[in-house]
Amino acid sequence: MPNWNLIGSLIFPNVGGWVGAATTMVGQVSNQKNNSWYETIKKPTWTPPNWVFGPAWTALYTGMGYASYMVYEDCGGFNEKAVLPLALYGGQLVLNWMWTPIFFRMHKIGWAFIHILTLDIAAAACAVSFFKVNSNTAYFMTPYLCWLAFATCLNHSIWELNKDDPKTE
Repeated sequence: MPNWNLIGSLIFPNVGGWVGAATTMVGQVSNQKNNSWYETIKKPTWTPPNWVFGPAWTALYTGMGYASYMVYEDCGGFNEKAVLPLALYGGQLVLNWMWTPIFFRMHKIGWAFIHILTLDIAAAACAVSFFKVNSNTAYFMTPYLCWLAFATCLNHSIWELNKDDPKTE
């Protein structure tokens, strides 16, 4: 019999990523010349190629989903012990999903930077709360926190390079 709690935990966090990716694929980030807005802005030389983001986020969402499953199981389901860590998880996940439209659809790079700083704090709080339930969740949350730190630096650098461009703010 399939473990639907596990399957749901692995798929659920990816849903927001898929919706965000679909938003970018249907032209939400293209200009009148059919160029991607992201391709037209200045980026630091250490920006990863675009193809890296999909697999990276899929692995990270799946990893944090598994960490949430570990917490759910170790707490015995949705109960008083699970409320705080799973609420922090849900909150940081929503913040994560909201970053994509702020950056890519609204082109608000500076606001996206402030938003990702908030996400960093929420994700760290979630990771600490998960760790208190099961220390093995660190194996799944640490790569996510590292990628978020990198993404935060990238967002800031892109903002610095483009903050004088009226199409980005």
